[in-house]
Amino acid sequence: MVMINDVTLRDGEQTAGVAFNATEKIGIARALSESGVMEMEVGIPILGAEEREVIRSISGLGLSSKLMVWGRMRQEDLLASLGCGADIVNLSIPVSDIQIHHKLSRDRNWVLRAITRHVSEARELGMEVSVGGEDASRADPDFLLRVMETAQAAGARRFRFADTLGLLDPFTTFDRIRRLKESSDLEIEMHAHDDLGLATANTLAAILGGASHVNTTVNGLGERAGNAPLEEVVMGLRHIYGIETGIDAKLFPGISDLVARASGRPIPANKSIVGESVFSHEAGIHVDGLLKNISNYQNFDPAEVGREHRLVLGKHSGSKSVVDAYAKLGITLNEHEAKSILQRIRDHAVLHKRTPVSKDLERFYLEAFTCLSVS
Repeated sequence: MVMINDVTLRDGEQTAGVAFNATEKIGIARALSESGVMEMEVGIPILGAEEREVIRSISGLGLSSKLMVWGRMRQEDLLASLGCGADIVNLSIPVSDIQIHHKLSRDRNWVLRAITRHVSEARELGMEVSVGGEDASRADPDFLLRVMETAQAAGARRFRFADTLGLLDPFTTFDRIRRLKESSDLEIEMHAHDDLGLATANTLAAILGGASHVNTTVNGLGERAGNAPLEEVVMGLRHIYGIETGIDAKLFPGISDLVARASGRPIPANKSIVGESVFSHEAGIHVDGLLKNISNYQNFDPAEVGREHRLVLGKHSGSKSVVDAYAKLGITLNEHEAKSILQRIRDHAVLHKRTPVSKDLERFYLEAFTCLSVS
């Protein structure tokens, strides 16, 4: 089983302009755990006493999920993590030459010494450790192997491969992760960003390459373009590769709405899996196919994610859609009658930029057949 480590409460909250309050963070943590998310990153202890108190509150809920906290590869970050009740700490450090030199003003040997020192210290303090390789996708592959060897020797259990700038493609991701997996016994966790729209694809590729853990966020929240969306990764694994994560996808609409309200970031109507319109059909050829056999235009049953198909009327509707819509209002139309109403529906869609509601349909019906009777 692939382990989803959802980072909505840490990296998701780093979305520009997003800040969860304590009640929201606790509610999101509870909802994720109840859905079956087995691990989640819940905060950054070094941010201050209030952040640590929220983390302790989440820890005190007795959730089934393991809890991770995030920190830099520094002693002060490590010490701030003590007493928060987390099961594991992710200590992050840049591993690409560009960040080592231009962000830290250090060299590779300094990075390796820092890993040895702080991971060893964390283990002596009784903490499980993941080493986060910031900007790993731009790092020298051979140096990454040295980082992992050093981390494992110091007592780390996991290495987080961060595509910090979201610049990888799935093929490169697969090759990079497979090489690391073949050379190390550490757990490997993929952390993908969506700058090129490839976070989900890269996450799936990392799993095929041997990653045992992956990071996600609800609705794809996160820095800049965001992270790999929880809902996309879970359903992609299920329907492309037949891999189950133990997460109840029927709870996605509620979780998605909860996070959307807490973040102030509305869900786009066409957002895959959780968008309001993604199971709606207007085009006549699609509706005709669905009415004949739902598998003609159904990749998976919307009920899997707590949703259902919805047939809507608009500019691209056909007469069969009209017959179906009026039947639901208790009005039986034949093909000829449906066609007499169809142009009114199309004109309405163009003028008002929305699908007609029941009152509109009833008016169209009266208008059409009043006109017919007069003529």
